[in-house]
Amino acid sequence: MVRKAARHAEAERNDEELLAAAKAVLKADGARASVSAIAAHAGVGMATVYRRYRTKEEFFQRLCVLALQQWIDAAEEGLRMADPWAGLVHYVNAALEFGGGSLGSLAGTVPVSDEMADAFTRSDALWRELVARAHDSGVLRQDVTSVDLDLLIEQLGKPSLVEDLERRGHPDTSAARDARHRTVAIALDGLRPGHPPLPSPQPPADLLTQRWDFDAGSC
Repeated sequence: MVRKAARHAEAERNDEELLAAAKAVLKADGARASVSAIAAHAGVGMATVYRRYRTKEEFFQRLCVLALQQWIDAAEEGLRMADPWAGLVHYVNAALEFGGGSLGSLAGTVPVSDEMADAFTRSDALWRELVARAHDSGVLRQDVTSVDLDLLIEQLGKPSLVEDLERRGHPDTSAARDARHRTVAIALDGLRPGHPPLPSPQPPADLLTQRWDFDAGSC
């Protein structure tokens, strides 16, 4: 039993390392990213990957579930906060820290598994609850939707100065991180009530999920 628990813990650690590696490699290579490149970035062998996942498709599906779990954890933590605005800000900052949209390049290249669909449904429900709570308390402008916020997170999560400096081996990125926190705070301030109406209609609820429609020709 102890040995089995140890193996399970090791597998979970490997998955966490693979997810972090996948986000980095996919951000650089897009859907062309190979399993071998992700494994090498994570410091694990290909045999380790294929002991747990039979195919590249199954591997990527699992990574998507793990990524969605990060969104779920961030939303649950935000909802535990008494202050609705603090909870919303926590969610946005957490999503930017763990690289929320960096698996987006997989959209449409792998079929959506039942596990992925279940995790997305849970994540989406919690996120909508977080946004609704902010609306109900009057701290979030009424014309901002959860889709608007998802798009904002996606845009703010684009490759940043911090990542550029890290890639170049810069020894100190603290000033760049502080600057990013300021930029996020400036952007989030625009979500508060009291601003002029937003241009254009509200984005459709399925705007971001449309790209996950599986296209076999893209694989």
